[in-house]
Amino acid sequence: MTVWNDFLSARMADKIAADNERVLTPMARDGLYAEVAGQRLLNLAGNDYLALGARRDWQHDFAQHIAAPEAYWSSSSSQLLTGHSPSHQQVEQTLARLFGREAALTFASGYQMNFGLLNALADNHTLILADKLVHASMVDGLLIGSAKFLRYRHNDMAHLHALLSQHHSAYERILIVTESIFSMDGDVADLRQLVAYKREFANVALYVDEAHAIGVRGATGLGCAEEQDCLADIDFLVGTFGKALHSVGGYVVCSDLTRQYLINHMRPLIFSTGLPPINMAWTDYVLQRLKDLQAARTHLQHLSQRLIEHIHTHFGDCVSQSHIVPVLCGSNAAALARARALRQHGMLVMAVRPPTVPKNQARLRISLNAGLSVEQLQHLMACL
Repeated sequence: MTVWNDFLSARMADKIAADNERVLTPMARDGLYAEVAGQRLLNLAGNDYLALGARRDWQHDFAQHIAAPEAYWSSSSSQLLTGHSPSHQQVEQTLARLFGREAALTFASGYQMNFGLLNALADNHTLILADKLVHASMVDGLLIGSAKFLRYRHNDMAHLHALLSQHHSAYERILIVTESIFSMDGDVADLRQLVAYKREFANVALYVDEAHAIGVRGATGLGCAEEQDCLADIDFLVGTFGKALHSVGGYVVCSDLTRQYLINHMRPLIFSTGLPPINMAWTDYVLQRLKDLQAARTHLQHLSQRLIEHIHTHFGDCVSQSHIVPVLCGSNAAALARARALRQHGMLVMAVRPPTVPKNQARLRISLNAGLSVEQLQHLMACL
């Protein structure tokens, strides 16, 4: 093992020297707070955007009414064996009804979803045009697949159109891939413009990840596609349950044909254990109540706008258009120092460093949630 130990030690030394070492820190969650090393901190680092982790009334009601067939803590097999429970089917039916689609399919995680879908959907007759800042799960799916892919400049519709014009006749199919709300900058894709490009070029389809938008945007919480009135125009509309919906897993809403194709071709779905039935039952419980959370969505948007304006005033440009608000620090050391300073004031905010963000763009990633009060937001802004 000496050779291996030398290799691992050298690589870790590089990480530490660059202020880029990552560690797993045990955190006990308590509603809006997290306890870290004995310190109780206001949690501004997680993705529980609707503060459902603090909804003890929902949790108690769910526990009181959970049916025995749903109360299994593991699926114990892939969905193609015995892991597709009535709870899985119910979630798919709820998603299809809410989104007005023929079908839906669920996955063990958002990472598995993007990685497996992009790999399964495309072949060497397909060109994928992906926004430069799409999530690592999408990038990894593109890298392992056989399709050619190009990256268009972030949210640069003119660059994307130029690539479509240049390449559309050379490929049988083109897939545009984007997030709706971007996870590190908090800005929003122009889905209406993407739909216009789809209509202009007959062989183009759209793949949109609503991971950070589901629950918090749109009149009934269905995301930016609902907000921009283009739900029916996106071919592969995906998202996650593990953020605003306070559950676990990922989903795609699609056609019956797409669902059947993925069941037969998507390797991470075929060979992974299905989500536990009890988690799926909780997911459906939340989905059924999503439309009733408009007051929480409105409050979250109000908090977000106030913080964005504060960042504009005191730190310069802020590209965010959402509840994810970055504070650019530049160096890894500067971001870590600011995160430690906020912790001393009782707030948990994470320093995000490369490769999650570009080199020299380390930042604080402030993740707001609907459970925060105006007074708590004011305290955060004063500390910043």
